[in-house]
Amino acid sequence: MKTILITGGAGFMASNFALHILNKYADYRIIIVDALTYAGSMENVPDHERVEFWYGDVRNAELIGNLMPKVDAVAHFAAETHVTRSIFDNKIFFETDVLGTQCIANAVLKNQNVKRFIHISTSEVYGTAIGDQMDEEHPLNPMSPYAAAKAGADRLVYSYHKTYGIPATIIRPFNNYGPSQHLEKVVPRFITSCLLGEPLTVHGNGKAKRDWLFVEDLAKAVDAAIHSDKDLNGEVINVGTGRDIDVMSIAEKIADAMGKPRSLISNVGERPGQVSRHTSSTEKAKELLDWEASVSFEEGISRTIQWYSENREWWEKILWLRQVPIVTKDGEKEFH
Repeated sequence: MKTILITGGAGFMASNFALHILNKYADYRIIIVDALTYAGSMENVPDHERVEFWYGDVRNAELIGNLMPKVDAVAHFAAETHVTRSIFDNKIFFETDVLGTQCIANAVLKNQNVKRFIHISTSEVYGTAIGDQMDEEHPLNPMSPYAAAKAGADRLVYSYHKTYGIPATIIRPFNNYGPSQHLEKVVPRFITSCLLGEPLTVHGNGKAKRDWLFVEDLAKAVDAAIHSDKDLNGEVINVGTGRDIDVMSIAEKIADAMGKPRSLISNVGERPGQVSRHTSSTEKAKELLDWEASVSFEEGISRTIQWYSENREWWEKILWLRQVPIVTKDGEKEFH
């Protein structure tokens, strides 16, 4: 039996990873730590006899230190993760993303029983792509406080591997979407806007391109990293599809799929910190993880639309969290 510590396990990506592990490995136990901030919910935590939940902050060294001797592997998802919110109020991003990661890394260092420490970073650390695809050697050029905090955490983990030899692997996922994602993110915001008959608001001209990764594929990649028989210590691995779609096309595809007129799509001011293009190189993930994305965007968006259509009770009570006040590059205050 293996026990995996999943930080941020009440959030979107981590809870989907927990479900994947429970469904695939009948003898595995999971310990979840989550502070249940606005983006986390106990509704996302699997109600299962092999899941142990701890309410707490990843900066709590005593809590993390008490849990770490019980586990064989760590999947560190916990983070503040929204670009726009980081523009509005960035202090908590650096406290959670950097100092929280340091607390996890220190606990891993003290516990030799931990054989794999998977740190979930983000493609946002790269900034805008300078070529057709972004491989792991692409320069780090974070363009928002969120991206800067994640870049700090990313390099902190790498430094702990190089300095202290902790068994760390850094995963940089590209733009995730899927069931139970918080409404502040663009895909669920578009879908719920369609369900409510409200405008689908697009930043700027909508030409910013992203590599859209279904959350189930990310779960499989993290699983592969934990269970690989290769030496992944110190490796950085992009997880994406290798294809990009611009945000305006996403809005149009969702409106079309839900039978709504494209006239519902409206443009709002460009936000600061916007990245114009993100497209992942997939070669390293194929080589080291024997992994590649298996869910097409068409299938993934169909499954996501179905989930939000069938789970209105889940998202209707957090509608007020869809919009964040920001000041645009033009100095105008808008709700995004």
